[in-house]
Formats: sequence, structure tokens, C-alpha cells
Amino acid sequence: MLAPRGEWWTATSCADPGPEMYCDVCTVPEWNASGTVLRVVDFDLDVVRLRNGAAYIRDEDEFAEHQVSYRYPSWVSAKARQTCAWSMEAARRDGDGVEPFASVHRYWLGLINQTEPGSRA
Repeated sequence: MLAPRGEWWTATSCADPGPEMYCDVCTVPEWNASGTVLRVVDFDLDVVRLRNGAAYIRDEDEFAEHQVSYRYPSWVSAKARQTCAWSMEAARRDGDGVEPFASVHRYWLGLINQTEPGSRA
């Protein structure tokens, strides 16, 4: 999982058989003082990229419901939608994607796979 400083998203690169990338639109990730707990408010908007390169947005209906029920300020809703649109564009896999979504995640997944019990290092 990647929790970038100052950004309104987190991204998880998934091993098979999961999606290749799962990006949560959320408040800026904040670590507690000891660096052991990560806190975010998840806005339900998710960008998912499958292994075949197709990407889509999940849970727009939940985001719309929660905008009303939790009374998101208009600037929060706008920032969440802007972040979702950016994430969707960044997740493109047609050669124009943006790191860390384009390809660098494969390196990190490779390291994890090498350390799994029974893996070939």
C-alpha cells in the first residue's frame, strides 16, 4: 500500500488473482506519532485497474449517498471527485499512465513475492 504525503488517495498493488491496482479516494493519510497507525477518511470512490488494463470507478453511488447523509462540504466533494478523475487518468495502461500506477508497482510486488515462504528467490 502506498500512502503519499499530502495527497487525497492511497493505492494498493495487488498480487494475483486480485486487481492490479486499487486506489482509494480519501483524506490525506496521516500517521500517528509512533508511525504505527495510518488514519484516513475513505470517501468510497475507488479506481480499480484490472490485469487486462481496463480501469473503472467503484462506488460512485455510495459517495453520492454519503455526500448527503454526512453533509460533506462542497469543497470536500469537489476535491474527492477531482482526485478520482486524476486517479482514473493516472491508472491508464496504454503507455501514458503516471507512476506509481504505470509500472513501478510491479517491482515492489516482485520483492514481496520473493520473500514469501516457498518462493524462489
